[in-house]
Amino acid sequence: MNRFLVIGLLMLPLGVSAQYIGQHQSQIKIEPKIAIKAYSFDLKDVKLLDSRFKDNMDREGEWMLSLPVERLLHSFRVNAGMLTDKKSSKTKMPAPLGGWEALDMELRGHSIGHLLSGLSFQYAATGNASFKLKIDSLVAGLAEVQAALNEDGYLSAFPQNYIDRNIKGKSVWAPWYTLHKIAAGLIDAYWYSGNTQALDVVSKMAFWAYKKITPLSEDQLALMLRNEFGGMNEAWYNLYSITDNPEHKKLGDLFYHHAVLDPLAAGEDKLNKMHANTVIPKITGEARAYELTGDTRDKTIVTNFWDNVIHNQTYVIGSNSDKEHFIEPGKISKFITGYTGETCNTYNMLKVTRHLFTWDADVKYADYYERALYNHILGQQDPKTGMVCYFTPLKAGAFRLYSTRDSSFWCCVGSGFESQSKYGEAIYYHNDQGVFVNLFIPSVLTWEEKGLKLRQQTTYPEDATTSLIIDSAGAESLALYIRYPGWARSGGKVTINGKNVKVNHAPGSYITLNRKWEVGDKVEITYPMALHLEPTPDDPKIAAVMYGPIVLAGEMGAEAMPAHAPYHDATDPYQYYDYSYNIPANLVHGLKVTNENIAGSIKPVKDEPLTFKTTSTTNGTQVILEPYYNLHRQRYVVYWDLN
Repeated sequence: MNRFLVIGLLMLPLGVSAQYIGQHQSQIKIEPKIAIKAYSFDLKDVKLLDSRFKDNMDREGEWMLSLPVERLLHSFRVNAGMLTDKKSSKTKMPAPLGGWEALDMELRGHSIGHLLSGLSFQYAATGNASFKLKIDSLVAGLAEVQAALNEDGYLSAFPQNYIDRNIKGKSVWAPWYTLHKIAAGLIDAYWYSGNTQALDVVSKMAFWAYKKITPLSEDQLALMLRNEFGGMNEAWYNLYSITDNPEHKKLGDLFYHHAVLDPLAAGEDKLNKMHANTVIPKITGEARAYELTGDTRDKTIVTNFWDNVIHNQTYVIGSNSDKEHFIEPGKISKFITGYTGETCNTYNMLKVTRHLFTWDADVKYADYYERALYNHILGQQDPKTGMVCYFTPLKAGAFRLYSTRDSSFWCCVGSGFESQSKYGEAIYYHNDQGVFVNLFIPSVLTWEEKGLKLRQQTTYPEDATTSLIIDSAGAESLALYIRYPGWARSGGKVTINGKNVKVNHAPGSYITLNRKWEVGDKVEITYPMALHLEPTPDDPKIAAVMYGPIVLAGEMGAEAMPAHAPYHDATDPYQYYDYSYNIPANLVHGLKVTNENIAGSIKPVKDEPLTFKTTSTTNGTQVILEPYYNLHRQRYVVYWDLN
């Protein structure tokens, strides 16, 4: 039976409720209970063309494929008692994984979940069978471990005793967090690669979890939930959307954390000093709860949280947190340190943002997504090696500290496997009448239902112009809703087949082009960019330099960088947390500039896109500015002292 909701003047059919509504239509049983204004495309419908984004994705894919299946499964097999003394045993491991995956690390096992997700995204995005083969091998290995453990479906690289300690409130490093990564990775393997064994394994995990925690009292649950559990609620809700099993929904409900979420429902700000990446995934879970139940209280939690973090906790690059924790509201200038911007936080904020956009199709969500994607996520990866950083430090003179290939496995390595593999997911959305073009990234969208193939060609942000070319068109009229970014100055220009189109919209909206498209039609959109300062909210004399949506950073060279830099010391898995950057005392971090004289104080460098030179700093020297996402393997300045 078809059901329809009226949204404004549009009649939109209710889709089924996947992780992002509109995806995985054939694998979902539960319809959303809310109005949807923008549906997500499946990741397989969007193919990246050559760009920095595709380069990052390819490097990440190569890294994931290079990690041997046997090493990844080793700790799981040891936990299941599968290790033997036979020389031919596949669990004999001369070089186990290091860092957070070492056998003496309580969080061991989390990376395999991230890898399953990342590999699944890569397979959907590229169709490369190598990713599917690796997914199938990992899932089969996990199924063997689950059977060997023979504990009602329990699956992990650590014993159930860790969960028991968590329930009793004893010290243990986030066992439910690790189980969330495994469960989420298995669900993604089912959704994106069609691996049905993965669904069987995660369903058995849910059987065990239901049996384990449904007998707990409210006080016992409250004690258990004080420990970080990632997005366990989100994973169970996602599983429920696939199975329609009420026990799976009940599991999601049991991970509602009253101490954190009730204040948000009441509009209270108690985030200061909370561990940020403990909180944000809970919000994604509540977003799924809202979509599956229609309970507006869940929506209130999500929207209050997003608004609070964006306005009170967010640095210029779209990141948040100092030493992993939320800061005093609005006091950005007081927390510009070498430990800002845990990358997992931004990964999770982008997930929350995607849900919000599907509900409201508000351009502010797409604007934030662009800022965080370009200025934080894109720059997380070292273009030379593909390694990634944990923090994205904003202290003047700091530099990015990268992981190693097999001896780090921080949480941000894991979320990086995912972030760097799914750049195609938020470029386009749709309603029944047309396509939202949210990001200006070279790509091809195929919308089979409407007979549309849309090719986007651009070198944005190096060039302010984006071209949209119709390679295939259906018989009906179709709208293109093209984002007019909030950062853009008035004067945006649109042409169709070389003819100017009058733009009656203002920045911070969508330009709608509705017509019967023909093969070969070409739309060009130009949004002029300009230099401007973005001061911290609490101190106008501390500011970052931006060009359009792009944060610029000052090149400061590699003087006095430690010998192992820019990589962390593999013998210390927590080195990033108190890292000494050994910043030279004479490092320049002051600029003589205002928004009124910025065009005269900072000049473009000829023939070098997005590269600028200051006419004078506070000590009279000149500094080269370039996009922060491009500045690697050296020191930099993002926030400048304007005094």
